[in-house]
Amino acid sequence: MLPWVDVYKHTMARVSIKSAIISLGIFSMMVTVYQWGSCDIGHRDDNFYRENVGFQPRVAQSFKENSNKNTLKYKEIECVINGEDSQKCRREAKEVYMPFSFIQKYFEVYGSIESYDGYERFEFQHSYSKVHPIPEEYSPGGIFMSFEFYNVEERNRVKCLTGQYGVPMSTQWTSSGHYYPIQIAQFGLSHYSKHLAGPKPKVQVLEDGESGDTSEWLLPDRRSQLAVKTDVDFTDNSIIEFDTSENLKNPGITISMDEKKLTTLSLDIKFISNGSLTVLLRTGDGNLFRIHYVLGDTLIYLQKRDLYYGLGSKARGKWLHITRMVMVDFQKGLALSMSKSKVAKFKRNARIAAICLRGHGLVDNVTLSSAAHLEHFFDAANYLVNQQDDQGGWPIMVQRKLVPAVLELDAGWYSAMGQGQSISLLVRAYIVSKDQKYLDAAERALDVFEIKSGDGGVLTKFAGVYDWYEEYPTTPSSYVLNGFIYSLLGLYDLKEVASGKGAAHATRLFDVGMKTLKNMLLMFDSGSGTFYDLRHLTLGGAPNRARWDYHTVHINQLNLLSLIDNDPLFTTTAKRWTDYMKGKLSPHN
Repeated sequence: MLPWVDVYKHTMARVSIKSAIISLGIFSMMVTVYQWGSCDIGHRDDNFYRENVGFQPRVAQSFKENSNKNTLKYKEIECVINGEDSQKCRREAKEVYMPFSFIQKYFEVYGSIESYDGYERFEFQHSYSKVHPIPEEYSPGGIFMSFEFYNVEERNRVKCLTGQYGVPMSTQWTSSGHYYPIQIAQFGLSHYSKHLAGPKPKVQVLEDGESGDTSEWLLPDRRSQLAVKTDVDFTDNSIIEFDTSENLKNPGITISMDEKKLTTLSLDIKFISNGSLTVLLRTGDGNLFRIHYVLGDTLIYLQKRDLYYGLGSKARGKWLHITRMVMVDFQKGLALSMSKSKVAKFKRNARIAAICLRGHGLVDNVTLSSAAHLEHFFDAANYLVNQQDDQGGWPIMVQRKLVPAVLELDAGWYSAMGQGQSISLLVRAYIVSKDQKYLDAAERALDVFEIKSGDGGVLTKFAGVYDWYEEYPTTPSSYVLNGFIYSLLGLYDLKEVASGKGAAHATRLFDVGMKTLKNMLLMFDSGSGTFYDLRHLTLGGAPNRARWDYHTVHINQLNLLSLIDNDPLFTTTAKRWTDYMKGKLSPHN
């Protein structure tokens, strides 16, 4: 046995060695964890930024690292802006940091803190808008510009899709609403473009009369009747005849469902007596909401949980083809009494619970689908054919004050943009249907381009030399760029599809317009963006700069024009204007 002194020394030596090993292990583990953390952060940032941004940011240091004596400290400092304003800023050595809320407003730039990939980042943009990629070629029967991204019916300025025509009713410039041909044409062109670009819609047939089985329908009482019959005047196929009370308080003849995704309703219906069609919705709070499509001229009317759309007082006794985006109808109705956030919540949680028929009539081809783009497209095309006036135009029946008391238009004015986009829509309707009425209407629309703006048309001249087709035919002229180019696209579409006199007429107007555009295009270049129009030249006032969304429209239009005309003016200008959106300015002296 070792003496107790030797035992003590031996034991203490073992403890010291053990402590050293433990300390070394803890230190190694701390270093490893730190390296893991650092490597992990750097690795994630490297991958993300290499793939999405193209550069590697500096990894943020920890609080402890910033707490050493070499850390730069912030100091509050007053920033004086042009001797007129001041802001509380921060100084760090020679750098001064200003609040982004001030930067955003002062320089009209945009940014926000975004959280993804486990990190927060501040994303900064010079522009809030986006330039869409263009296809390899442009065709009058193809997608119209980037309209597949448009949702015209959901715009705030669309009061509703009317029950009578199935097209937008606009509140632009008047809260009472009016049929705005530009909005209607864009509605049709957007759905046509979605039809070409999007997936094939999902369709569920609820009733076509062919099975002869009506057991899915529920009758509210013994007097009500439902039967399968053949209608020679309509399709010579089997259809459903219904007969029940006309009273809206009556449940009606009903087919039930619980549908969240297929929310576009289509059917053919003929009311022999007064009657109605009702879509029953179950909202997120478990209550029921009713949308009634009635025989009357009511545009849209909300009464508590009952919403009414008029199909027209003259609709009785006629076959109607009805296509409704039920959730859009629901949204527009709720907007009459609710805030935007509440409307979105109710719309998000609603589902179709039933479809109800009242009165005496015939019905066929009852379907629910995820979309019915071509039907909305033809609703717009048919409206334009039926509402075209004797001069070949679609007058805008609301006063327009471009500059109050200076550039004003009385109700009944034409727009070259409205004429051009309507032509583009009608040409596509002709290509799809081969129905001559659409091409004839498009050719008649050319006549308005020959009438001077002072005489009620859209034609003006710049400097007495260059023909210009006015979106707003004011006196003096305003020369709105995007409206002029849209009119040229319509003329191009028609000249490529028409023949004979129609083709020659469209070609002449297009060629004259393109000559004007090539000579005047750079007048709209501000060096940092574009001008919406040239009112600063005609009125002698301040320039009217184009918002970024209009600026991107200009770029998209030039990119499209470059596909039909290889003049490098369009590509080089579009490239420079795209650079403006990233803060790159034109050279200065």
